[in-house]
Formats: sequence, C-alpha cells, structure tokens
Amino acid sequence: MGVNCAMSEVRKKTDVCVVGAGHAGCEAALACARLGLKTVIFTVSVDSIALMPCNPNIGGTSKGHLVRELDALGGEMGKNIDKTFIQSKMLNVSKGPAVHSLRAQADKAEYSRAMRMVLENQENLLIRQAEVCELLWEDEKIGEDVSSSFQKKITGVKTFTGTIYECKAVILCTGTYLRARCLCGEAITYTGPNGLQAANHLTDSLKKMGIVMRRFKTGTPARMDRRSIDFSKMEEQPGDERIVPFSFSTDPEAIQKEQVSCYLTYTNEKTHEIIRNNLDRSPIYAGIIEGTGPRYCPSIEDKVVKFAEKERHQVFIEPEGLSTNEMYVGGMSSSLPEDVQLAMYRTVPGLEHCEMVRNAYAIEYDCIDAKQLYPTLEFKDIKGLFSGGQFNGSSGYEEAACQGLVAGINASMEILGREPFIFDRSESYIGVLIDDLVTKDNREPYRMMTSRAEYRLLLRQDNADLRLREKGYQAGLVSKEQMDALLRKKELIEKEIERLKHTIVGANKEIQLFLEAHGSSPLKTAASLAELMCRPELSYGKLSEIDKERTGFSMELTGKPSLPAQVIEQVEIEIKYEGYIVRQKRQVEQYKKMEKKKIPEGLDYDQVPSLRLEARQKLKEFKPVSVGQASRISGVSPADISVLLVFLEHYNKA
Repeated sequence: MGVNCAMSEVRKKTDVCVVGAGHAGCEAALACARLGLKTVIFTVSVDSIALMPCNPNIGGTSKGHLVRELDALGGEMGKNIDKTFIQSKMLNVSKGPAVHSLRAQADKAEYSRAMRMVLENQENLLIRQAEVCELLWEDEKIGEDVSSSFQKKITGVKTFTGTIYECKAVILCTGTYLRARCLCGEAITYTGPNGLQAANHLTDSLKKMGIVMRRFKTGTPARMDRRSIDFSKMEEQPGDERIVPFSFSTDPEAIQKEQVSCYLTYTNEKTHEIIRNNLDRSPIYAGIIEGTGPRYCPSIEDKVVKFAEKERHQVFIEPEGLSTNEMYVGGMSSSLPEDVQLAMYRTVPGLEHCEMVRNAYAIEYDCIDAKQLYPTLEFKDIKGLFSGGQFNGSSGYEEAACQGLVAGINASMEILGREPFIFDRSESYIGVLIDDLVTKDNREPYRMMTSRAEYRLLLRQDNADLRLREKGYQAGLVSKEQMDALLRKKELIEKEIERLKHTIVGANKEIQLFLEAHGSSPLKTAASLAELMCRPELSYGKLSEIDKERTGFSMELTGKPSLPAQVIEQVEIEIKYEGYIVRQKRQVEQYKKMEKKKIPEGLDYDQVPSLRLEARQKLKEFKPVSVGQASRISGVSPADISVLLVFLEHYNKA
C-alpha cells in the first residue's frame, strides 16, 4: 500500500474522482458534475487544464464529426472552440457530404483559459492540483451461494501528499503523463508535454491491480518565431468566408469575424538528405524509444524513410494564438537533435532564417490495452474504474474528449443506478471509435478516420444533433429547450421534404428556359421539385426561381422569409442522396439484429460445443457484450458465430 505516497491524516469523501484535466478529463468531470455528482478533477498543474501540447486546432477530417457528436450529447469542446477559434474551415467540400469535416484553428492560451473558467464555475466540481499516485480498492463478493466469486471494486484514490479521497467511481484520463519522458536526439528529459511534471507513481498501483500496461509514443514539431518566417514564399490558406459553428447551440451570426491565415509550404530533397544523413542520431531509429508511434501521424523521419519515393511533403505553418508570435510547423514532428532540426527546417521555403522558440520532441508514456474495457469504458475486472483518452491507446484531442464524455456518463449512470449508455457503430463515430478500441488489437495510437465508419453516409457531421441529441437528453446533459429546438428542426425538415416531393412543375416554356439556363436537360413530362433537385447541377437555392410556394410556406412555418440554413442543408442532402441513404439504412437494420443478441455476463465459453479453440480463447479474453461485437473480434470466424447463436438460443430457452 502506497510505498511512493506520503502518509497523511486528511480523508475526504466525494462521488467521482477524475485523474487528469486534459480534453478527456474535462469532459468526464463536467458530465459527472452536471448529472449532480460531487466530482473532483486532479491535475499535476492547474495551468495545464485543456492544454493543447501539440497542434493548435480542433476538428479536421473525421475529427470534426466527433466534436459535433460530442456537442449533440451535451459536451463542451464544440462550445469552447466556437469561443476561442481564430480561423475556421470546412474540409473536403469538393467531395460528398459524408466526408465534409469542420476544422478550426484555436487560440491555444484562450482555449485553455476558457475551458478552465467553465470547470471553475461548474456546480458540484472541484479542481485539485495534486498527483494521484495510488488507486484504492476492495474485493466485492458476487452472488450469495457457495460458488460466489469476488471482483475488485474501487473505493478511492490517494495523492502523493497522502490525502485520501473516498469515492464511488474513478475515471483515469492521464493522457501522455504516466512515466513520461521527452526525447530530442540524445537529450532525454523525464517530463510530460511542454516540460510539465510527469506522473511517475500511478503505473505501479495499476499494475498491482492486474491492469496490463503498454508503452506508446507520439511527437510534436518545433514552434517558430513568426518574425523569422518569410511568408511570401508560402501559399496563404485563408479561412472560409462564411463561418460554420461547431456547436449546435452557437448562433452562426455571433461568430462571423475576421480570421487569421495559415500558410502552406513543402519539404524538398535537401530536407530529406539532411534527415537521411542523421537517422543514426534519431532516438526512433537508434532504438532508444521503446514505445510504438502513430502510423497516421508519423514523424518527418518516418515519412522520409517509409515514403522514399516522395519528392516533397506538405508543411503547414499555423499561428498558436493572437497574443503570441509562436507558429506551429505542422507535418514536421521530429525527435532529431536540435542542430539537425534547425538545419532541416531551414531548407524549407520560407523557413530559411527561422528561429526556434521550442524544439520538436517525441514523448513516450504508459497507457493500457483497451481490450480490458467494456464499451461503457469501465474496466471488466474492476467495478467503478473507468478510463478515457490517450490512456486508452488513442491519439488526438477530439478522440480523447469523446471518450471522456462517455466514461463520465457511464460512471454517473452506475452510481445513479441507471442503465449504461453504449454507442454502437451504426449511430455515431463515437461508437466506431470505442468499438474499435475495445474490440480490435490496436498496436499503435488509434486515430479516427472516415474510412473506419461503415455507415458514414448516415453518420455525417451535419446531422449529429438529429442522431444523438435525444440520447444526450436521456442522459440528462441536454436541456428541454435544446430538445424542443431539435424537434422543431425535425418538423421543418420533414414538412419541406414532403412539400418538395408533392410540388409538381410542368414541361412548360418557363421551366424549360430555367433548365437550359442552368445547363440541365429539358423535361419531357411533369416532375416534382424533389426530382429536379436530384440533378447534380440543381440545388435548393437555384430552384427558388421556379418554386412559387416557397416564401409563403416558410413564412407560415417559421415567421421568417426563409428556412434556417441547417434545415435547408438537411433537406437537400436527404433528397439528393435518398437512394444511397435508404440502402445504408437497410444495412444498419441487419447490423442491429446482431447487436441486439446480447451475450449473458459471465457466460462460460467452455460450455459452448463445437467452438474452435482460438475463438474460445478470444471470447474469454474480450468478454463481448453482444453477438455483433463478438463477430468483430479477430480470430472469431462466421462459423464460430453460427455455433454461438445456436448455443444462445438453447441457453435462453433454458
């Protein structure tokens, strides 16, 4: 018990302890506190709340979907970036709506300050600057008969100074701080990100509890002094003319403002030559780094080695905020020594005379194999212990925040005696993220991508509120006013779609001239406005020229001359992609049939006849909650699932 921790007479009681105040910890703590539970959030430094130690942005491809879903459920990240962004851009607009993703540059310092203020003013929430060094637990009896077994149950945490906080649930959101060390060439510092204190004591306590730990790594590029950069040699990247908010609660008109530009430049053969000549001095290639790095966010050394055929790589120069000259060099993270870094960066057009404010570095840290978790993000063998974020083997602020929210909701549900909230793959990117983490064997930091979502046409970022707002309301994190606003929006969408389907235009001269003017083929017979809208060259906006009813209809429904932009967007997507959407909904129905077939907790797989040995071992290890989840486990074949289904049918009857 607590060989690393001091002894203290101080004992306190609370409902939930959240360890770590990064993006996962903030969402977890806010969720618990907003659901009425007394919550303490621990951080090694109050100044590091919602810190952005790497990229200065929120969202991006698929990550924008996650932030929108988080907001629909009652999370805070979307609201916070809407308050603190300095540039906003909708990505992939040349492609279909399934892959449109919002991305905003953040003012790093303001983002952290604004989130800290939200936490400080949240009822039921206390911020505590202290390092948690030990988890406290006891054995709890399961069942009343002779064959009763025991499981571990969380009872509290102990800080490094010896104070004990008794609680009903703990949520671990330690990020990249556990036994962290930063590497820059031969120089190694035993700190967390940005030189902050590492958390060196908790890992031993976790191992004593039987938790399997892993070692992962990530990295960050250098920061440059703006005054030393020649932007005339780079391509300017402005924000969108019309800013779209992340949060469904943010008034779009209130956030239209002047934006700051980012810049694009490229590496070249000279850059690559310097890197190749110094690979022996890179901790990654010299064998000094033990942890596994992220495949989809590689260091510049990895890019040069693994993509040797590429003549250049993109480099994004992004401002870190309005009150600083620091510029982030996106795309060039590295752990090379400082002299090599400077020589390498100075070969990039526009960076010939750059001065580094902060070196690039790699960071190694302890995390877990997430197969130890249920889809609720509770540990399978430890009641009351939940976890979220990079501690679960993921990467990215957005992935972390979503896990924090889910862990916070489910810790609260358990304490309040309510049913857990499980998000499935067919209803959200959050469901895909968590299912991938707890079902697949992830050997590197997990990053969300649109290609991971099988039903991405249904899981668009624009309809996240329509998909998930009700779930947030059921949890208790979405207000009645917000829910009523959603129901009004749904009604407007449905009525307008019906109206367009039943508004018929004839093949008269006026219509033919309109179609000709927009490069569209003439009508042979009468058609509905919905049918015309399915043509790629026509849109809801263009059809206003021949839609005589539109203004009157909109006035009657809303009292305004036109429908809200969010409603129009949904109407257009639902009509234009109706065939594809219907087909994907059928696929989801098949998927849900398997998800609904629940596997009883504690099922003895040794009693299932004809199950292959590998499948038996994997099912015992993963403890899937449904047949659907079992079918996605590597090593469990369709034949094994058939055997399991037959067994469960007899089991349930018995």
